[in-house]
Amino acid sequence: MTSNPYKDKGFVPGDYSEDNYNKIDIHRPYVDDIILVSDSGKPMKRELDLIDVWFDSGAMPYAQLHYPFENKEAVDNNTFFPADFIAEGVDQTRGWFFTLHAIATMVFDNVAYKNVISNGLVLDKNGNKMSKRLGNAVDPFGAIEKYGSDPPRSYMTSHASPWDNPRFDAAGVAEAARKFFGTLYNTYSFFALYANVDNFDPEAPQVPIAERPEIDRWIISLLNSLIANVQADLEDYEPTKAARAISTFVNDHLSNWYVRLNRKRFWGGEMTQDKLAAYQTLHQCLTTVALLMAPVAPFYSDRLYRDLTHSEASVHLALFPKSDESVIDKQLEQRMQAAQDVTSMVLSLRRKQNLKVRQPLQAIMVPVLDERQRADVEAVADLIRNEVNVKEIKLVGNDAGILVKRVKPDFKKLGPKYGKVMKALAARITGMSQQEIAQFEKDGQFTVDLDGQQAVVELPDVEIISEDIPGWLVANEGNLTVALDITVTDELRLEGIARELVNRIQNVRKSKDFDITDKINVTIAPDERTDDAVKAYGDYIARQVLANSIQVAPVDAATAVELDMDGWTLPVNVEKV
Repeated sequence: MTSNPYKDKGFVPGDYSEDNYNKIDIHRPYVDDIILVSDSGKPMKRELDLIDVWFDSGAMPYAQLHYPFENKEAVDNNTFFPADFIAEGVDQTRGWFFTLHAIATMVFDNVAYKNVISNGLVLDKNGNKMSKRLGNAVDPFGAIEKYGSDPPRSYMTSHASPWDNPRFDAAGVAEAARKFFGTLYNTYSFFALYANVDNFDPEAPQVPIAERPEIDRWIISLLNSLIANVQADLEDYEPTKAARAISTFVNDHLSNWYVRLNRKRFWGGEMTQDKLAAYQTLHQCLTTVALLMAPVAPFYSDRLYRDLTHSEASVHLALFPKSDESVIDKQLEQRMQAAQDVTSMVLSLRRKQNLKVRQPLQAIMVPVLDERQRADVEAVADLIRNEVNVKEIKLVGNDAGILVKRVKPDFKKLGPKYGKVMKALAARITGMSQQEIAQFEKDGQFTVDLDGQQAVVELPDVEIISEDIPGWLVANEGNLTVALDITVTDELRLEGIARELVNRIQNVRKSKDFDITDKINVTIAPDERTDDAVKAYGDYIARQVLANSIQVAPVDAATAVELDMDGWTLPVNVEKV
């Protein structure tokens, strides 16, 4: 080579413009005009024998360690090889997945990896392949710019398993940002607000678990069960199950149950042992959640962890939490789950009938399957009554005959298994007696012999429907049935009005920026819709709103506040003493 062909064509090293690189071509046959010189003065040309470039990637596990020239022992003793798992797109089945094993088998007579997570292809929200031509391609950087890095990542992890072909829906990302990250942020903000006021010290001696209230022991038990489940899911390469378990814990248990039921423990007063236990319990839950969610939401978890620990140490440098089996109480978890399930069902029935929770009702009725279920509900009866605002809970035997149930088969689940006898099976299921249904709920399954074929039907294969009875609404979920007495007597109606007045007067206190300890005097304008309630429950209203006096009398229109009583207004005067 008498001269540099690139220089001859005007190529300028260091100029990375498109015009400059258009002057040359390094493909065959032009690259064969290039002859380099080694340090010893020998010519160097293009290697004519070329192996598939995938074999470069296939040798990666040990080539990256410069094996066998370096780290030979680490590879030979299986310290760094084979890999625990690899992850790539499903399109690499005949590429990287194959060549990794092929080379490892030839060189080491061994596999290159123990597990593989084969990622599916991301589709649009309608299940179609993304394409610039179709205009349905999503710009990932645009999604990150709009929602941040973690919500899209968390949505993709929890929405579908990695090996599925997940559908990407911007509305789903927004829902993840609101429901999970928003809820977690609000929970942390609640903790931080009161912790800063009380100068809570996370390094203070811990209140022994046995000395904490039952609801603290419950959430700690559930937290450690969550740690065990997440650890098991991740070790089983099930990140979707792990992400969903964390989300359920934060939304359903930590925020919507523990914090909501314990707000008063954080309000005002001295730092008693009960208050300190509440702070320590919530701090432990939030810190552990930050550690657990780190693989799914690395940026959010890191900020949350640093704020909770008051340090610059990253969550990604901390040890993954370990479950403490000594604080796990499955019976306690079961009792509290019963309270949550019954409460959820009753509140759903209230919404169905448009009955506000502030309107007290007389009773709910729960048919129990066995003594264990009876004991679970009885143990949390007071909690349920307060949550759903009823006077009593009636527990009856499932065979009492008060409720009439019927069973509806799920053809989508049973059809593929019992196609030939499905018609006869459906008839047998719908014709079950009340005693058979009760036994079915208790056992969780029942067996039917149809023309010599044995069919085993389980609870998830059917829908058990409880028919409403006069004056009651009935709901059924799995083996739990709840009936709500929706009759509002005059006494209950007056108490409901009193509770509505308390709510409205408390709102007036807030709007006037009264301190939570300020005493007030309340004058309520005469109105036939509220007079009897004020007369019957005046003392109750006064205690709830910290009023020295509650009276029904004409009010000064110039200083009156109009209370919105859902469709009509009630003038009142609220004055600080």
